[in-house]
Amino acid sequence: MQINKIMILGGGIMGLGIAQVLAGAGKAVVVRDLNDELIQGAKGRLESNQAKLVAKNKKTQAEMDAMLANVTYTTTLADAADCDLVIEAAVENLEIKKKIFGELDGICKPETIFASNTSSYSITAIASSTKRSERFIGLHFFNPATVMKLVEVVRGLNTADEPFKSAYDLMKEVGKTPIEAGEGPGFVVNRILVPMVNEGIFVLQEGLASAEDIDIGLQLGAGHPMGPLHLADLIGLDTCLAIMETFYAETGDTKYRPAPLLRKMVRSGKLGQKSGEGFFKY
Repeated sequence: MQINKIMILGGGIMGLGIAQVLAGAGKAVVVRDLNDELIQGAKGRLESNQAKLVAKNKKTQAEMDAMLANVTYTTTLADAADCDLVIEAAVENLEIKKKIFGELDGICKPETIFASNTSSYSITAIASSTKRSERFIGLHFFNPATVMKLVEVVRGLNTADEPFKSAYDLMKEVGKTPIEAGEGPGFVVNRILVPMVNEGIFVLQEGLASAEDIDIGLQLGAGHPMGPLHLADLIGLDTCLAIMETFYAETGDTKYRPAPLLRKMVRSGKLGQKSGEGFFKY
């Protein structure tokens, strides 16, 4: 199946990043958010980000104009009716995701592929809100989507080969490197990465080292480009907590219990870069 028109659900950092990748590769992209204020904010941020790239000679004016011309904006789910693919990049809340796709199931054409950018929830669970679980996949982009090459293409329990291959091939077409992942909490990367971040928080909580030294240790001792606590701040501590809670709930394994310090940080509103303070100040 050829994928030409795509709706992105959510005009936040991740949604806009995905939109930029797809529109830059010549795809028609519709960005949908809840109200006009959010949509105008998303449009302004995308145009501003593109203008900065042109000013830094990282993109030509013609490339910027072509990319922006491929993006339209809406607050209406009904505009997904003629899309070949819908990618959800909304808040990390299972019930919200299920509600959105339940509505879309009655709007989109039968061959439309549904995809979630979820970083932790079961693709099979989200797909259960629709009557097209065989055409439901995970497309897990990494932040920032415009820079990170990897995309996990995730099979749900009922995902058929044809929609999976169509989405996998699309990722290669737009310049990403896809890997196949099966049904399981956290898929591949986050299943390994976020528990490591959580363990770094335990090390800080126990007073074994400072936040600075923990990060330096992993950077210079393990060759990581970024330490686990800076990474937690980048991901968002609330997101890290939600992922660990999902792992724990799904597996019942105590090795996935969230660090108490992580819970305290989230309760205090120290969520990382997006709040201006996490384990470090920004």
